[in-house]
Amino acid sequence: MRLVFLVTIFIAALGAATTASPAGQNRIPNYEEARWLFWNKLYTKGGKTLYCGKSFGSKFEYRKGINIEHVFPMGWVTNALDCGTRKQCRSNSDRFNRIEADLHNLYPSRVDVNDARSAYRFGEVPGERRAFGECDFEADESKRIAEPRPASRGEIARAMFYMKEEYGLIIFRRSGELLKKWHFQDQPSNHEKWRNDRIEQIQGTRNMFVDDPGLAELVEF
Repeated sequence: MRLVFLVTIFIAALGAATTASPAGQNRIPNYEEARWLFWNKLYTKGGKTLYCGKSFGSKFEYRKGINIEHVFPMGWVTNALDCGTRKQCRSNSDRFNRIEADLHNLYPSRVDVNDARSAYRFGEVPGERRAFGECDFEADESKRIAEPRPASRGEIARAMFYMKEEYGLIIFRRSGELLKKWHFQDQPSNHEKWRNDRIEQIQGTRNMFVDDPGLAELVEF
């Protein structure tokens, strides 16, 4: 892919060492191990949920009501790989297991908000129908669209772009152009850069769009 080729040149020019490749991460074999690493290696000191910015602590009891969200939905991946249901894909597809376990796509989320997001595409929902109290998140069930708070939109876009480029997954043009807009409006924060570094230590791949936001200009849909 052209973007992967350009990124390879970019990395070489910077003299950066990385194990990222078009094949994706190869260190975490399945989602069960990813879940353990997520809580015990990535969010060891707690953190904030992606969609609501809700703080949580490091101990299990402080994570009540919080689970793990796949920003790029696994339902889309099962369809792309044509490997059956999610349970069937776990049994018959090593590629699916590695994709499902990729930490760059995993974020803490309030359980109720995660459920409401379902596998909806990200977009803009007219009006401000606050179903989750102070959490700025809206979902339109009829149109199957989820609108996250502005503070998380860039991070969401970069996770989506990473999954597209790393695993050859599809983002449709309408969604992709909106995600590009969000990406440039909400640049990587210091925490997102730290998270990128930490995930590289754990699974060996980096999110190129966090390292160089300008690369998003080259993403094609």
